Amino acid sequence: MFKNYVKIGWRNLLKNKAYSSINIGGLALGMAVTLIIGLWIEDEITHNDYFQDGDRIAQVYQSQTFNGQTGTGPAIPRPLENALREGYGDNFEHLLMCSWTSSLYLKYGETNISRAGNYIQRQGPELLELNVTRGEKDGLREINSIMLSESTAEALFGNQDPIGKVLQASNQYDLMVTAVYEDIPVNNSFNDTDYLIPWDQYVSTREWVQEAEDNWGNNSFQLFVKIAENTNMEAVTAKIRNVKKDLNEDTAEFNPQIFLHPMKDWYLRGNFENGKQVGGRIKYVWLFGIIGMFVLLLACINFMNLSTARSEKRAKEVGIRKSIGSQRGQLINQFLSESFLIVLFAFFVAVLIVLLSLNGFNDLARKEIAFPWTKPAFWLLSLIFIVFTSLLAGSYPALYLSAFRPVEVLKGTFQGGKYSGLPRKILVVLQFTVSVAFIIGTVIVMQQINYAKNRPIGYDKEGLIQVPTFSADFEGKTDLMRNEFINSGAVVAMATSSSPTTRIWSNRGGFTWEGKPDGFQEDLAWTEVSAEYAKTLNLKIIEGRDFSRDFASDSLGVLINETAKRYLGMENPVGKLIKDDDEEDPDPPLKIIGVVEDMIAQSPYEPVKQGMYVYDRFENFSYYNLRLNPKQSASQNIAVIERVFKQHFPDIPFEYQFVDEEYGEKFAAEERIGSLSGIFTSLAILISCLGLFGLTSFVAEQRTKEIGVRKVLGASVLNVWNMLSKDFLKLVTLSCFIAIPISYYVMNGWLQDYPYRVILEWWIFGLAVVGALGITVLTVSFQAIRAARQNPVKSLRTE
Repeated sequence: MFKNYVKIGWRNLLKNKAYSSINIGGLALGMAVTLIIGLWIEDEITHNDYFQDGDRIAQVYQSQTFNGQTGTGPAIPRPLENALREGYGDNFEHLLMCSWTSSLYLKYGETNISRAGNYIQRQGPELLELNVTRGEKDGLREINSIMLSESTAEALFGNQDPIGKVLQASNQYDLMVTAVYEDIPVNNSFNDTDYLIPWDQYVSTREWVQEAEDNWGNNSFQLFVKIAENTNMEAVTAKIRNVKKDLNEDTAEFNPQIFLHPMKDWYLRGNFENGKQVGGRIKYVWLFGIIGMFVLLLACINFMNLSTARSEKRAKEVGIRKSIGSQRGQLINQFLSESFLIVLFAFFVAVLIVLLSLNGFNDLARKEIAFPWTKPAFWLLSLIFIVFTSLLAGSYPALYLSAFRPVEVLKGTFQGGKYSGLPRKILVVLQFTVSVAFIIGTVIVMQQINYAKNRPIGYDKEGLIQVPTFSADFEGKTDLMRNEFINSGAVVAMATSSSPTTRIWSNRGGFTWEGKPDGFQEDLAWTEVSAEYAKTLNLKIIEGRDFSRDFASDSLGVLINETAKRYLGMENPVGKLIKDDDEEDPDPPLKIIGVVEDMIAQSPYEPVKQGMYVYDRFENFSYYNLRLNPKQSASQNIAVIERVFKQHFPDIPFEYQFVDEEYGEKFAAEERIGSLSGIFTSLAILISCLGLFGLTSFVAEQRTKEIGVRKVLGASVLNVWNMLSKDFLKLVTLSCFIAIPISYYVMNGWLQDYPYRVILEWWIFGLAVVGALGITVLTVSFQAIRAARQNPVKSLRTE
C-alpha cells in the first residue's frame, strides 16, 4: 500500500511542477535554516563537553556589595584557598589556585613566539583532563617545568622531541618542557591555554603575590575546584557562603558571599545582576531556537495553503476514491505520504544548502562547526525532523481534503463554502505577522548597535596602536623608547599604561578624602599611566591640568574622570587629596591635578565607570600606547616601529593591536546576532513571498474566465491588478497591526539589558510596515499583471 501511495505522490509531483517547486523550495529553505540553527545550538550547549567530570568542576565566585549595589565575579583573595582546604577539604577532590590567562614570550634557540596560558597548581592537568601525548601527566611537579600544547610545541621545536628541552620565558627564567598535551578544542573555556606553568613559579617571581598570601582584601586570583563525588554544588555553596566574612572582619562591611559557579554555566549563564544569576548567552540559544521554529512554520504554512488552495483540483480524485470504497483513513495516509515525499526531497535540498553555506556561516558566527556525517544521533534526529515536518505541513491538508463528500463532488455541486478560504487567510496573516516581527526586531538590533557605536568615547582611537610589554626587558627603557619612536618619524606621541586602552584590569578601594560620607564604600577603576597618556590618547582636560614632567610632585598626582568627580562628591576636586585608609602601612596621599572627560574603557552599552589615572612612578606598565604619524600610511609607520623595536628587543616578538579594531570587538557579539538575524529574516520573507506567489498564481488561474469577462466589459490592467491584490494587501496590513505591539513588547524587554540604549521610535515600525507592503505588492504584481495582460479570447473561446 505504501508503495502505491509513493507512486501516486510521485506522479502528482511531476504533474504539477510549478506547485511542487514552490513547495520543495520553501520547505528546503525553512529546513536548511532550522538545520543550521540546530547545529549552532548543539555547538553552544556542548561547550565544555570535553570534560567528562564537568558536572563536578566549578570556579569559586564571590559577590560583594558596595553602596547598595552588589557585584559578582571570579576574582577572589589568595587566603580563601587555605580556608577552604583546611575547613572544608572533605567537600573537594581538587582545590587549585590559578593565575589569569596571560601572554608570555617563549624562546628556544632562534625561535621566539608569544603564547597565552596560565600558572596553576600541580593537579591542574588532572582537573583539566588534559590528553598528554608526550612526557609526564604529572608535568608540573618541579617549579621550573612547563607543559605545552601540541601546536605551541610544534611552533617552538618543529619536528624535534620537546621533552627535556629548556626554553626561556619572557627573558626572565628558564623552564624545562615536561609534557605536551593535545590542543584543547575551540568550544571550551580553556581553549586559549597554550602552556601551563607551576603556581609556585608564579608566587616566587612576584612579590605582590607573596604579600597577598594573608591579604583578604586583594581580590586578584582565580580558584577552580572539583567537588567530591558524595556531594553537590548547592550543598557545598551553602557551607562556604560566609567563609570570607567569618574569617575576616575587615571585609564584612561588603557582605562577601562565596559560591560555586558550575562549569556547565560558565559559557551560557555567566551574567549576574545584584548577586543573582540572570542568564547570558543562553538567551541567544532561545532566540535562534525560536527563529528556527518560526521559519520552519512559515515553510509549512506555504505547503498547507497551496495544498488547500488546490482542493478543487483534487476534489474529483477524492470523490472517485471514496465511491469505490476508500476509507477516510486511507486518504489521510495518501496525502500524508505525498507530504512525506515532498519533505524528503526538501530535506536533501536543505542538506545541500547547508553544505554550501556552512563555511560562510562559520566565518560569520566565529565557529568551527562541521557537518555531522558520522554521527548516528544526527541521522536519527533528522528522520524524526522529517516525520515531524511532514506531519506539521501535511496534517491539515490531509484532514481537509479527505473530508470532501463524494456525492457533491461527482455531481459537480461541490463548493468550498463562504468560509472555506478563512483558514488560508489566517495562515497568511500568521506568516506575515512573523515576518514583520522579524523585520522590526532586526532593525532595532542594528539601531542599538549603531547607537552605541556613535556614542562619544572620550578619546581618539584612530591612528592609535598598543604594543604589549609583558617582559622585564622593558623596564627602565621607557624614555629611551619614547625618544627612539618619535625620532623615527613614525610616532608623534607615546605613553605607557598598566591596562590596555579598551579594558579595565584593576579596581581599587580603601581610600579616604575630605567630605567622604560615613559608610561609603568606594570602588574605583585604577590605571597607572605615564605623564604623556592624556596627550597620546587626546583626552580632553576639562578641569585643572595634565601631568607634567616639570613638576616633581606630579609623581604623586592623579587625574580623575567626570564620573569619578560626581561619584566622590567633589564640586571642586582639583588640589584635593585622596588618602590610603590603611593605618598600619599607608601609601602616600595622591593629589588630584585634573579632571578628564569620560573615556569608555569597558562596554559601550554601559555607563562609564568612575576611574583614576595615577602617575606610574614604579613602571608597572603593560603596554606602550603609540600615536602614529598621520602624514604617513599606517603600514609605513608600523614597519618603522617594528625596526626600532627589534633594535632594542631582538629576542621579543613584535606584536601590536590597532585600538579602533580592539574597540570594534566590543560590538562583535551584537553584530553577529544582528547579521544572523538579518539573514534569517530575509529567508523568512523569501519563504513567505514564495507562498504568496504560489497563492496569487493559483487565484489568477481560478479566476481566468472572470478576468476575461471583466476585460471584455472594459476593465483595465489596473482594475484587474487591484481585484487580485487588494485581498492580500488587507491580510498583510492586518499582520502589521498584530506584529507591531508584539515586537514592541519583546524588543523593549530586550533593550532593558542595556543601560545605554536606543529609544524605540515610530519610524522603525513604519519602515517595517512599508517594507512588508512593498514586498507584497512586488510579489503579487507579477502574477496579477501577467493575468491582466492575457488575451480574453483565449479564456472565453470555449464558453
